[in-house]
Amino acid sequence: MKDDNYMTVKKVPTVPAWEFYKNSLRILENPLIFHRKKFDKLGDTFRLKIGPGSSVIFSRNPAFAQYALQKNHKNFSKTTIQTRDMAKYLGQGLLTSEGEHWKKQRKLIQPAFHKKQLVLLLDSIKAAISTELDKIETGKPVDIFPVFNDLAFQTVVKSLFSSAVGQKEINRLQYITEAAQKMLVRELRQPYLVWWFNLSGKIKKHTDLTDEARDILRELIDARRTSGERQNDLLDMLLEARYDDGSSMENEQLIDEILILFTAGHETTSNALTFTAQLLAKYPEAQEKILEEVKKARAETGSLAEFIQACSYTKMVIEEAMRLYPPAYFIDRVNKERDVFADLEIPGGSSLLFSMYEIHRHKDFWEDPETFKPERFTDPKKYSSCYYPFGAGPRMCIGNNFAMYEMILAIAELVYKYRISGAEGEIQIQPLITLKPKNAVLKFNFR
Repeated sequence: MKDDNYMTVKKVPTVPAWEFYKNSLRILENPLIFHRKKFDKLGDTFRLKIGPGSSVIFSRNPAFAQYALQKNHKNFSKTTIQTRDMAKYLGQGLLTSEGEHWKKQRKLIQPAFHKKQLVLLLDSIKAAISTELDKIETGKPVDIFPVFNDLAFQTVVKSLFSSAVGQKEINRLQYITEAAQKMLVRELRQPYLVWWFNLSGKIKKHTDLTDEARDILRELIDARRTSGERQNDLLDMLLEARYDDGSSMENEQLIDEILILFTAGHETTSNALTFTAQLLAKYPEAQEKILEEVKKARAETGSLAEFIQACSYTKMVIEEAMRLYPPAYFIDRVNKERDVFADLEIPGGSSLLFSMYEIHRHKDFWEDPETFKPERFTDPKKYSSCYYPFGAGPRMCIGNNFAMYEMILAIAELVYKYRISGAEGEIQIQPLITLKPKNAVLKFNFR
């Protein structure tokens, strides 16, 4: 087959539906093992048929990912996983919207996440981190994921609302956010049961919970507008943001964006922090390097912004953890029109999943890809074409700087306070909507 420029193009290698059904239970438990086998057999891009007339193209080609996310991004949109399935719980915010609405919101919100603005939040972030890390029990095995999960949620909430929200409301918002995520995972992993989820009222139960969360947020926003007080938090920045016509965000749109921040801003961060702590338990020499760096930074810097800048090795450790265990381990897209990448034909309307997990471990682009080597990020530009922990292109995660600041402060304080041990065997994972840790049991002792 030839395209309009007479270049020979090929069909994407295809895995038949029967093979998908044969392995469905194993794919449900951990699809990454199945994907790795197919990549190794068929090459860096293959098509998986999942039913009559339904298929997904998987790719671990970083150049293809860059093409879809950056170079030709206008021909690629998000799939219905986010624009429809997630949107019914989270509304039409940055993560779930498309087209002109997304452009308008991105332009409005972007300044709130500029580094200069984020500096104003560092004290709140640090306080939330310290409070949660103080809760770690020492001298006994501890599942660290719930600690980091609470830490990340508290950090987002305190950054948004300062001290204007009570612990009761925080707990309820966290419960609702996590319950909706779990329900969405069930819908996506068991599409053949969606009829039952609807009939049994499970989906309605969770959309009702989301309505409850919206009511809580509406009261917090109204209270802030009424008070007229400025807290220099994210809520103030979002309330003061103006569209090109001078108007501000309406309450319901603001609530959509806050729900997105809760979901995107806490789960991925808690996953990354947990994987980082597990790797540090496995590699105590990295702990000691961080400890020395933190001691030096505490003695020589006069602000949290300077402290973060001084913790360069800590940052490299986090970057390496996100290379090995990227929380956003897949990025989904649909191409609007027929496309050709390299010599592969991509028919219009194809569902594509780019495997960040595989790209980050691809032996053609990384030296010793399965080995923990933080020092590889001494020159971050070296891997810019094959490292996508926060996505890429116009839709790159808006909170990437926020997340890095939070994680550097959290890991720096964790290592400064505690010696981490107890990591036995391989690090276990749960590939759900994000790549989650499993059985992250570690031991902590005061230094």
